Amino acid sequence: MLSNIAIMEAPIVTPRLQKIPGKVIVVMPAYNAAATVARTVADIPVGSVDEVILVDDCSTDNTVEVAERLGLTVIRHEQNLGYGGNQKTCYKLALERGAEFVVMVHPDYQYDSRVIPAAIDILKLGICDMMLGSRIRTRREALDGGMPIYKYLSNRMLTLIENVALGQNLGDFHSGFRAYRREVLETVPWENNSNDFVFDSQFLAQAVYFGFKLGDIPVPVRYFAEASSINFRRSCIYGLATLRVLQQYWFRQLGLTRNKLFQKREVAGR
Repeated sequence: MLSNIAIMEAPIVTPRLQKIPGKVIVVMPAYNAAATVARTVADIPVGSVDEVILVDDCSTDNTVEVAERLGLTVIRHEQNLGYGGNQKTCYKLALERGAEFVVMVHPDYQYDSRVIPAAIDILKLGICDMMLGSRIRTRREALDGGMPIYKYLSNRMLTLIENVALGQNLGDFHSGFRAYRREVLETVPWENNSNDFVFDSQFLAQAVYFGFKLGDIPVPVRYFAEASSINFRRSCIYGLATLRVLQQYWFRQLGLTRNKLFQKREVAGR
């Protein structure tokens, strides 16, 4: 009878989270960020990163002086290379300095650097190879955070097209918060990308082409006077260039063309 059977309950075991090693470097492509870089750095959780590198693209303010006072590793371009050109320097330095995980965050305080540990943990677990910060968890949050309605609508339209074309399900393809495993930066031929803003769209198409797993994490929306933002004309140029990237991706997938954007990066010594 059941009343005579001793029911033994299994002890509850709390799993221990193993600390996964790997050097974490944050890179900041900067241009006129003197008013915001200190707040961006202050929000990085203590002990979550090993080094912060700021690359200044010939700012006309005192971005370099502020960054040096904060104790960052600071590199200054002798001439303005553009947003994409700035990122190329950032990633080159991070790889040279032994980063296993690299986080790119704009130093204009538009993206919340408090989420860096969460993004890195997902990469360390191998769930994703690249993480983006999504500013658009809901429409209301995006607009209440100050995102101009034309930017919101164009972001939604482009993100939808990119998700369909690249077989993804990301919330914000145009984020300035991105985290990578080292393997991604060693494989994607980012040196071949544009020095302009379309660098980001090219990188995402390349990451998908080489089979990396992309994911995203919500970040609060912050649009304010000091935050950098491209104007309407530049936004239109960027949108058209992004559509061109998707065309190049599919031409390569179908074997119709060969394109240097999708030639695997050569790593010295391998």
